[in-house]
Amino acid sequence: MQQLTVEQVATPIGDVVIISSPQGVVYLDFGDNQARCQRLLSQRYGSFELIPTAQSDLSAAVAHYFAGDLAALDPIKVDLAGSEFQRKVWLSLREIGVGQTMSYGQLAAKVGTPSAARAIGMTNGLNPISLVLPCHRVIGANKSLTGYAGGLERKRWLLRHEGAQFKDLPKQTSFELV
Repeated sequence: MQQLTVEQVATPIGDVVIISSPQGVVYLDFGDNQARCQRLLSQRYGSFELIPTAQSDLSAAVAHYFAGDLAALDPIKVDLAGSEFQRKVWLSLREIGVGQTMSYGQLAAKVGTPSAARAIGMTNGLNPISLVLPCHRVIGANKSLTGYAGGLERKRWLLRHEGAQFKDLPKQTSFELV
């Protein structure tokens, strides 16, 4: 049985859960995604044990990010599973700078599969380490906010926190970047 450490950090947009192996972070997402967490960890490990840990450098980095140090997540080591394509996509997310966005199609081209925008979207949806692998920076081709496991309001908050500007649209059901 795989033993993993777990810690939680309060943020302005909900608690963040961090789960780590000795090699790095295996899961980082908002605490209200418990079913997703359980599914992803079960797929990877089968059986596992979560061992609560005191606040570490990881939780401090998350707190610093939300306090305005937007580079605080950059040095975090990740321990990724998944296919070669998934790992390539997830790691390429780290190359999208703070305050920048990229469309699913642009990301597909960047990883060498220009016609795979839908596959990029599906892979983003399976990203087990949000924030550190910043899938919230991937947007629709028309600059709209689409698809984020944490919800579009959080995606908008994160992008605003990082300096993105939005058009003011009445009764927003979707959001557009400027």
